[in-house]
Amino acid sequence: MSFSGDIKQELCRQTGGARHCQIAEQKAMLLYSQSGTEKNGAHVFRTENLQIAEKYCLLLKKLFGLQTIRHGEEEDGSAPTEEIGPAAELVEDRSRRGRPSWQVVVRGDETVERIQETVEHAIVRKDCCRRAFLRGAFLAAGSISDPNRSYHCEIVCRSEASAQLLESVLADLKIRARTSRRKSHYIVYVKESSDLADVIGLMGARVALMEYENIRILKEMRENVNRQVNCEAANINKTVNAAVRQIEDIRLIERTVGFRSLPKGLDEMARVRLQYPEATLQELGQKMNPQVGKSGVNHRLRKLGKVAEAIRGDQGGEREW
Repeated sequence: MSFSGDIKQELCRQTGGARHCQIAEQKAMLLYSQSGTEKNGAHVFRTENLQIAEKYCLLLKKLFGLQTIRHGEEEDGSAPTEEIGPAAELVEDRSRRGRPSWQVVVRGDETVERIQETVEHAIVRKDCCRRAFLRGAFLAAGSISDPNRSYHCEIVCRSEASAQLLESVLADLKIRARTSRRKSHYIVYVKESSDLADVIGLMGARVALMEYENIRILKEMRENVNRQVNCEAANINKTVNAAVRQIEDIRLIERTVGFRSLPKGLDEMARVRLQYPEATLQELGQKMNPQVGKSGVNHRLRKLGKVAEAIRGDQGGEREW
């Protein structure tokens, strides 16, 4: 199962929360799925995930006292819907090709009206309700990428108004989210790794959050190690290139004007560099007599470079340096 699927599985096992939070979660599940009241008067919730359908049935039971009837249970000898009162029927939708999908169907004008009024008048004001709303929206239309590859969470919204509502809820929860247009839908997404961790935690997926944080820590450690290795490699290349250039300059001076034309300090510097081509500036300074610091070595090598530049420009000859 994918990382996103694991989170949804964990969220579906959660059954607690106050009534106002359960209403907020149901409202979001309806708003961000292709669900609602049909023309025939039935209340229908649709999903491709059986566990999410069962979670919706559980909300209907807690909020409205509706028992769940699985499609075909009447034929197996269980009591018919009329004997147990208003019920939610869990039906596998076989009309669509490909992956199976599920419908939770509630019939009866009075019951459907109760559900509709409860959801429509639900107000998401408290942080606990905002977290429940976020959880419902994610269960209905959300996904999170594998954190080993990238940090990305998105929830597909059917309208601009529902996208604005979700972005407002996330803002109230201190989550930085953005919205983009994808064909006929709006996508509310989060990409910052810290914000994504907050989203997982706020929804209540504690096990998934621990897994995510472990992955994030290991990933950041690998990235830091790679940065350090790349930085060290770049420094080594820079040092090697500088040493090669210095030796080329010194060889040029030796072939043309000779070391004796140089001041004593530059003469000694040139000879030490040729003798120890792989030494660092600090090591070169320790080979000098008397010893010289890194800045002094660097200064002398730069002066040797200027001498070589002058020679290349035909400005050398018998000259005092």
